[in-house]
Amino acid sequence: MKILLAAVNAKYIHTNLAVCSLQAYAGEHAKGADVEIAEYTINQQKDDILMDIYRRGADILCFSCYIWNLDYIEELVRDMAKLRPDMPIWLGGPEVSYDAPDVLARLPEVTGVMKGEGEETFAGLCRCYQGCEGESLRSLRGIAFRDTDGTVRDNPWRPVMDLNDVPFVYHHMEMFRNKIIYYESSRGCPFSCSYCLSSVDKQLRFRDLGTVRRELQFFIDQEVPQVKFVDRTFNCRHEHAAAIWKYIAEHDRGITNFHFEVAADLLSEEELEILGSMRPGLVQLEIGVQSTNPDTIREIRRTMDFGRVRRAVERIREKGNIHQHLDLIAGLPFEDMESFARSFDDVYALGPEQLQLGFLKVLKGSYMEEKKQEYGLVYKSRPPYEVLYTRWLSYEDMMRLKGIEEMVEVYYNSRQFTHTLEALKAEYPSAFLMYDGLAGFYEEQGFGQVQHKRSARYEILLRYITAKFPEEEERFRELLTYDYYLRENAKSRPEFAGEYKVSREVLRTFYENEESQRRYLPAYKDYDRNQMRKMTHLEYFAQKGIYVLFDYRERNALSRDAGTCRVELNS
Repeated sequence: MKILLAAVNAKYIHTNLAVCSLQAYAGEHAKGADVEIAEYTINQQKDDILMDIYRRGADILCFSCYIWNLDYIEELVRDMAKLRPDMPIWLGGPEVSYDAPDVLARLPEVTGVMKGEGEETFAGLCRCYQGCEGESLRSLRGIAFRDTDGTVRDNPWRPVMDLNDVPFVYHHMEMFRNKIIYYESSRGCPFSCSYCLSSVDKQLRFRDLGTVRRELQFFIDQEVPQVKFVDRTFNCRHEHAAAIWKYIAEHDRGITNFHFEVAADLLSEEELEILGSMRPGLVQLEIGVQSTNPDTIREIRRTMDFGRVRRAVERIREKGNIHQHLDLIAGLPFEDMESFARSFDDVYALGPEQLQLGFLKVLKGSYMEEKKQEYGLVYKSRPPYEVLYTRWLSYEDMMRLKGIEEMVEVYYNSRQFTHTLEALKAEYPSAFLMYDGLAGFYEEQGFGQVQHKRSARYEILLRYITAKFPEEEERFRELLTYDYYLRENAKSRPEFAGEYKVSREVLRTFYENEESQRRYLPAYKDYDRNQMRKMTHLEYFAQKGIYVLFDYRERNALSRDAGTCRVELNS
């Protein structure tokens, strides 16, 4: 009997750890089960996925369901049931676990739903369909299913399992080439944030450190580009986090990057010292701040000391070796526009490499959903259940924040405009108002509905600055030019940068001198003047009266900015 585990991921580079774990566990605990995995993305045509599933000829079909793919999967389920009415279809995952009977009522094509943690439940399901003695759907914990008479039965939830019993799934790395590797060293969460389903599972469990070390060494030996830990709060147990960080620092080979979601206010002195000693790019941290309003933090049942967050983030930033990604959520209780603007400015002032402005998702089964009437939460009827408005924020406010979110993503998170934005921020009372003004300009000019080339983003920003501060046009033109060449060794000069001010004679003389003296480019001893010229860029900034050399071989390991140095030349 062939069972197909189908995953529809958000992107091609993603892997679905859940279906891999289910397959591996069933291989050990449901001997003889023929379990196959099929991974797709939401960017594929549904017809292509439908045909591929049909061709695989499975006897049982199981889908992994999340907020980003549920609508997609429901359509596949309805169509597949028409093609294979004889085939049992099962769903699992967080998006169907907490309202399983409702899912079965809404989707008569579905046979059953696996609720919560799936490894043991799926293995039991395999044994049921294999006809193993003593195994039946009626006695299988962790499922809701449609009985033979059509009655929906909602069996009790299964107790959580020992995380050490979950098999390692990455033995054959050729299956995961060019993919992000997801890994978990713990399950559950110690906190009770009302918007998050992790708060439902209060039974925090850890994988044995010896096992974790062996598995991480496997990734290091295989030269995996990135391993993303899916632990909800990685550093909630200090000795566990410190041991893992020490290990990857001591065994680093300069290739693998490790991503962790942490609570910055819980970072201990030992952990901060370990992080500060790491190779640039070895680790990146995701830190969920969500809000800096104390009333909001209290109301969402979150434990967070922003003063400690600030000190930890600033200390890590000073070392310049770790990418920090900070999150905010719009739509939380007691957060009106004024309050959210303060939260935004508080987090922006910390200078993270990425600032994600997200919007509240009112998830089924969360405490936030229970409080929706009290908070005046109105949200979309279909996944991802994103908030439309609240008691504190109107839909007009949300539209305004959507515009700001887009500007932050394009101009801040791209890291392509860092010096320009830093200077522009000085012209505004706050960073929030700066992005708000830029978003308004995009809307007025009709730029928001258009796909723009990278160079066009510079042109638009210069147009905005010129309209607001016409006397500053040349200063910002040069800042934009500096930012542009920091990231790109452009073959042709972008229009916004204006006329190239380095004469042919100066350029020729500079590279002739470098070929003989290597004053500014000592690492280029094996290259001649023409090769050096192709691998670097010399720019003259008239506002400051200086020449700057951009070196694209000596990029910053964290930011990927070109190395720069001031060059003493006679014009």
